[in-house]
Amino acid sequence: MPRLDPDHLLADLDPEQREAVLAVRGPVAILAGAGSGKTRVVSRRAAYAVATGAVQPGRVLIVTFTDKAAGEMAERLRGLGLPGVTARTFHAQALSQLRHFWPDRHDGEPLPDLLASKLPIVGPLARQLPGHYRFTPAKDLADEIEWAKARRVPPRGYLAAADAAGREPPIPADLVERVYAGYERAKARAGRIDFDDLLLETVGLLEADEAAAALVRARKSWFSVDEYQDTSPLAQRLLELWLGERDDLCVVGDEDQTIYTFTGATSSFLTAFAQRWQGAREVALVRNYRSTPQVLALANRLLAGEGRAKRLVATRPDGPVPAIARHPTAGDELDALVGWVRARIAAGTVPAEIAVLVRVNAQLAPIEAALTRAGIPYQVRGVPFYERPEVRGAMAALRRIAGSSGRLARLRGRELAAEVEVRWRRDLGLEDDEAAARQHGDEARERQASLDTLLAIVDGLLDADPAADATNVLADLEARAAGERDGAGEGVNLLTYHRAKGLEWDAVALPSLEEGLLPIRQAGEEPAALAEERRLLYVGITRAREHLLLSWAETRPGRSGGDARRRPSRYLAALRPPPAARAAPAARSAAGRPPGGSGTTAAPAAGDPLFDALRAWRLDKARELGQPPYVVAHDATLAAIAEARPTSLEALWRVRGIGPAKAERYGAEILALVTRTLDAAEPDA
Repeated sequence: MPRLDPDHLLADLDPEQREAVLAVRGPVAILAGAGSGKTRVVSRRAAYAVATGAVQPGRVLIVTFTDKAAGEMAERLRGLGLPGVTARTFHAQALSQLRHFWPDRHDGEPLPDLLASKLPIVGPLARQLPGHYRFTPAKDLADEIEWAKARRVPPRGYLAAADAAGREPPIPADLVERVYAGYERAKARAGRIDFDDLLLETVGLLEADEAAAALVRARKSWFSVDEYQDTSPLAQRLLELWLGERDDLCVVGDEDQTIYTFTGATSSFLTAFAQRWQGAREVALVRNYRSTPQVLALANRLLAGEGRAKRLVATRPDGPVPAIARHPTAGDELDALVGWVRARIAAGTVPAEIAVLVRVNAQLAPIEAALTRAGIPYQVRGVPFYERPEVRGAMAALRRIAGSSGRLARLRGRELAAEVEVRWRRDLGLEDDEAAARQHGDEARERQASLDTLLAIVDGLLDADPAADATNVLADLEARAAGERDGAGEGVNLLTYHRAKGLEWDAVALPSLEEGLLPIRQAGEEPAALAEERRLLYVGITRAREHLLLSWAETRPGRSGGDARRRPSRYLAALRPPPAARAAPAARSAAGRPPGGSGTTAAPAAGDPLFDALRAWRLDKARELGQPPYVVAHDATLAAIAEARPTSLEALWRVRGIGPAKAERYGAEILALVTRTLDAAEPDA
């Protein structure tokens, strides 16, 4: 490609991409759907603006979300002949500016050293908290401090800010305030600043010093911000100060991939961009170059399930239909997952192009064990299960039991399991099920899930061999940890949805799609939390290029022993393909009956007792009201209810085809019917 030739820069772009690249003057919002080529558009837009004389290369600043993305963008720009264009994160650009201005404003002193992490300071402060709060993961407290600083809230203002925002901190707000204040004091004593301070100090500088602000604005005048849906209020304020009165701003993002709100990010700056900037231009990139039409159909149905009209358009040829599988037990699901991975490899997919995504890290442990038994190489992206601090602590506690004498040395079977649980409760903060459900910190959920998973592994080992002692159990766990370490390297990718953001593979599996896992149980019925859980699933689906597997299990080992019944994730109802009969002319009766839904809800579940009971209720209700049955509810709506199995009015009105009005009118009857039918279906004790 001839460098900086405007025509060649446009030659291979689709119409929407071309429109975005031609919009070299802001304000512009590029709504970039998953796999729509946004990196190409951002880099080409900058190159086209330089090639046409709209801006000089040195005046351009492209802001990315991560250092990795900044490096990739810089490489792309160099390939286009633009080595002088700056591509950095908000924090890197702020650091550069602070280093320049700091000495003149601090008696020649250089900028303080930067803390690589809050955890070394927050961790000891957490351990000084009273009672059970001392087990609070330092990362959750660090995230809470980050949330506050992203809103320019100092420690003394945290209580009021959290209350005003309806924030549910990981521990009582007054204790968060104590940790926050202690963190700031310790940081000041050490003469350090953190990454949040980079933005805070730069914002403070540019607000207070007009000369500094004028110099900064003289150097950069043309801005492009990637992943704008993840912008925090503090980063937004810094962006406004960089701009001044100018409007040469282009933002790029996708509100449906907003999955970091727990750190202070908000998609509101993206969704309200046109209202904030008069005359703003919006360009939607809807052509997807990553996934097959079959994968995208699933992603589109997920969005349609909450009433969204957005649709990604496929450009790739047809591929296999994604599988949505129900399994009797978690063991059956795991066996099927391993079989699916084997089949992909046998068909020519290299292991590194296969990924298994889960909601929390602890769900990876049984998958690791199954892949190890099957001889399938894998790599854990993120902290491996047996390297997590709480797992190491739990194994250390077990090691102390194994090395003791007397009564502990004689413990076997259920007695040993009970002793292990008691010690993990006392020394590690293992919660019971009810207390765990009240935890709000993301890391606390990961920590609890890890301990639960390890306890289930121990229980399973002791059930299989009641004569095993602590030494035997520890040897097995250490062998699993060694297998995890040996598995590191090229192989099947195992990771969480959050870590999968920005990545893609030929084949993706999404197991354990159950209520309590996705959506995670701590989301409750809170609309904002459930919306974010849905976005996580959307991110997961859109990572797949060709092969996609979704699955759930009807039973899974419970916390108190035995198998617990599970319900499919509420989001699966929207993913079922519409029944073929719905599109048939015969389905549209001459009597004028409306078609049975929009094609985004679940197909009727033939033989499902709950679906049959709902149809019988609908017929009775229609006779009572003197109306046709479809006026009460379509078959698709009843099927969606049968799939979701709602247990509250809030859950019911989210079922497509219900809504608040019908939930209020029929809700009590439907919920009572769901409860009766499911109770009747339970096996006798």
